[in-house]
Amino acid sequence: MGNIVAIVGRPNVGKSTLFNRLTQTRHAIVSDEAGTTRDRQYGKSEWGGREFSVIDTGGWVVNSDDIFEEEIRKQVSLATEEADVILFLVDVRNGVTDLDEAVANILRRTKKPVILVANKADTNDLLYSAAEFYSLGLGDPYCISAATGSGTGDLLDLIVSKFPKAADDEADEDIPRFAVVGRPNVGKSSLINSFIGEERNIVTDIAGTTRDSIYTRYTKFGFDFYLVDTAGIRRKNKVKEDLEFYSVMRSIRAIENSDVCILMLDAERGIEAQDLNIFQVIQRNNKSIVVVVNKWDLVEGKTTAVMNEYEYAIRNRMAPFDDFPIIFASALTKQRIFKVLETAKEVYLNRKKRVSTARLNEEMLPLIEAYPPPSLKGKYIKIKYCMQLPDTQIPSFVFYANLPQYVKEPYRRFLENKIRERWDFSGTPINIFIRQK
Repeated sequence: MGNIVAIVGRPNVGKSTLFNRLTQTRHAIVSDEAGTTRDRQYGKSEWGGREFSVIDTGGWVVNSDDIFEEEIRKQVSLATEEADVILFLVDVRNGVTDLDEAVANILRRTKKPVILVANKADTNDLLYSAAEFYSLGLGDPYCISAATGSGTGDLLDLIVSKFPKAADDEADEDIPRFAVVGRPNVGKSSLINSFIGEERNIVTDIAGTTRDSIYTRYTKFGFDFYLVDTAGIRRKNKVKEDLEFYSVMRSIRAIENSDVCILMLDAERGIEAQDLNIFQVIQRNNKSIVVVVNKWDLVEGKTTAVMNEYEYAIRNRMAPFDDFPIIFASALTKQRIFKVLETAKEVYLNRKKRVSTARLNEEMLPLIEAYPPPSLKGKYIKIKYCMQLPDTQIPSFVFYANLPQYVKEPYRRFLENKIRERWDFSGTPINIFIRQK
């Protein structure tokens, strides 16, 4: 399944620039102040036919001098636990610093593959200075310039060669896989226990006691699916680490291994930045989603109006994608727990839904005729035919047009909304392609 590559190193060695280079985005906020990267720490990359996730650990440093080293240590040890390959970034121009040595100390103990990357080697003279990094005891330094991209192709070859050999997935392909995700202490394990009806996960009140993805086959009440659960017990000394980083890292693997994500929110706390982070990871992986507002039994005055207000707030924060089911439940009192499973199953079926070409054209062409794409530079855009593509991961529709390059995003969204109005694709992302006819 998806491999994870983590970029570690002290501040200002160019982690965000390398992250942008590997994921081909300009997502990370790059500035020269230490600790400015935030919020854009996860992306997808593909090289030589292998897709993998890249995590920039720099986004989680709490900026204050006394905990600075401590924070970096925490991040590095977390990255070594969670990632498949670790890129340790150092700066050729600065040479070896104490912090680099501190990071190297942790990395020398790990069994995971570590690649020592000497960044900012923009000129040939700098390539020679890279030799001093041999002192870190992590093998050959690999010279690149993240800013100009030189050396990154070879680096990618090396990264992909270090991935563990693809093991066959434990789970059968045709059986849906549901992952329960959310930030710590939102009640994920309690929800899973109320599904399964046995205390298979030890549920405690310590945030972050859950570890390692486990598939649980669930075959009760006419259901048959795998629960992808990040379960297990965490070593005591790890409880203090940065939970936000921790839970997003944990969720990534569960999300990538699932078809439908059950995203749990806490009714008392509403939507927080971290919930949105996890939501974005779900979207970036094209997974289907069911939102469960847990602990609904604790909310005062649970009128329909309060519910609607809540629902509106959630869809609003997660826009533009807002076509997903929201269920108000309580894992503790088991209120609407089965509704969650039924909905996840429906959403999974929506993900597999096929619309016949005849029906699609019959419904969509008159609409397109009535509301054609706006003309550009006096050219009229005609769409004469559409179909759903076979064998795609999510429902994907192609519309054939004479000038596909002139069809802009808003019109694509219009087409998507019209498809959603006519067929139930609730909870599932849809692709709309415009191609030359």
